Amino acid sequence: MKAKRLLSYGLFFVLFFSLLNCAKRGTPAGGPKDVTPPAITSSSPKTNTTNFTAKKIRIDFDEYIKLKDLQKQLIVSPPLDNQPLVYPQSAASKYLEIELMDTLKENTTYVFNFGNSVVDNNEGNPYPFFNYVFSTGDYIDSLQLEGFVMDAVDKKPESFISVMLYEVDSTYTDSVIYQKPPTYITNTLDSSVIYRLTNLKEGKYRLIAMKDEANNYRFDPKTDKIGYLDHFIDIPNDSIYGLSLFKEVLDFKATRPSIIAKNKIFFGYEGDPEGMEIKLLSDKPDDYEYRTFPDIETDTINYFFTPFEADSLVFEVKNKSFIDTFTVRTKSLYPDTLVVAQLNKGFKLNDSIRLHASTPMESFNEELITVINKDSAEVEFTANLYKEKNIFSIKWDTQADEQYRITLLPGALEDFYGEINDTLNYSARTKSLADLGSMRVSLRNVDQYPLILQLTDNNGEVKEEIYVEEEKYAYEFLNIQPATYSIRVIHDTNGNGKWDTGNFLKKIQPERISYYPDPVELRPNWEIEQVFTLQSP
Repeated sequence: MKAKRLLSYGLFFVLFFSLLNCAKRGTPAGGPKDVTPPAITSSSPKTNTTNFTAKKIRIDFDEYIKLKDLQKQLIVSPPLDNQPLVYPQSAASKYLEIELMDTLKENTTYVFNFGNSVVDNNEGNPYPFFNYVFSTGDYIDSLQLEGFVMDAVDKKPESFISVMLYEVDSTYTDSVIYQKPPTYITNTLDSSVIYRLTNLKEGKYRLIAMKDEANNYRFDPKTDKIGYLDHFIDIPNDSIYGLSLFKEVLDFKATRPSIIAKNKIFFGYEGDPEGMEIKLLSDKPDDYEYRTFPDIETDTINYFFTPFEADSLVFEVKNKSFIDTFTVRTKSLYPDTLVVAQLNKGFKLNDSIRLHASTPMESFNEELITVINKDSAEVEFTANLYKEKNIFSIKWDTQADEQYRITLLPGALEDFYGEINDTLNYSARTKSLADLGSMRVSLRNVDQYPLILQLTDNNGEVKEEIYVEEEKYAYEFLNIQPATYSIRVIHDTNGNGKWDTGNFLKKIQPERISYYPDPVELRPNWEIEQVFTLQSP
């Protein structure tokens, strides 16, 4: 009996492993990958239906589909106050249903653009830019408008840019973009800078592009970028319209100040602080003094003052278009004391050492400052204190392949409260000329000066800059860090030495920026020349 049982077990294992090996040898290879997108077999009501009155729409497909990124991809034009319900969203299905939650406008053509959100269940092949169209009137509007979106600063615009048309009738004002959804809308989605508005009716419109962060079809200058056409457009129209996106500078507004040290108050603000004035209205001692400078990291003005006994302090904050009063409750706090830090950590030829302090710097003593090279020889320097920014600068004639030691002895810097620095030591090193490169840029087809010629990194951070006021054969960036640069030109229309953004209500477009088409690689010990032909506006 025992022998039979052992024999049975033996036969079982032999058969098991034989089948296992057969299964391994016989595993079939996969067939061709499915690259065919799903297709519609029917819809109810049918697409392009007129005199539409349904509350639900059903669309059937030839295979199982699922919905991907529907919240971003689905654009309904004209926009609805309440987004429709689309299901099923969490499971694969051979159909989708749309339940309308709004009362539709009369005699209006609606477009449900699903973008690339409808994909097959197995391979995720999208049904590209699937539209469902119907009209509540007796015909389908069929006009369209095309164009492209740019970014005023960045070489490439962001994805999911909304492009909108607002009908210009007797009730139209420019403030409508802050208050109401547009008449028509489309979106560049995540794959293109091209837009196309379809199924439009004849009329006069305002064309707007918007990076709508809240996805609410309303312009919020705090968060959204905007682009606009300078004039109204009439449809039908076969023109191609480019829109340049920019971020507005907010109107100036002071926020409630807060006391953070016995001798220091933070005054926050929105917008441009130029011309901002802070005035103490409370009674104060005759010897009361104060100093202000901007915070280097936040939109804040640091207000330092000579403390005195008071339960609260009342301030007036104003600029040319704003005035308000604020009350600051005093607290039992320690005063801020002098701490000095270096602003620029890297160093290059013709650079300077720039220092920033935690309290207002009031004066400096050059006799207590030394700059010494690697041969222990003192180097002549110039020092400057920029009180408006609370920055102290030490600059000298730098040489290639050199090391410098900068020392500030106690008393080299003195702050508003009479405090002096401890001994401060900094070092700086420059590369050899063989480790650096030079680039010459020739500008062609310049229609107006001045210009700002810049070299930036891949993130758009400015690494080198030349202010161009007159025509030259070439503009030289000599002995700079080897890197891959983008070359761009700011068309400084108002001649203030910086790029200025736009403003929709004031009808100001951002200053134009031209980009050289390709990145430029600069290697060590290279001297290269690039010819940059600017395109006409």
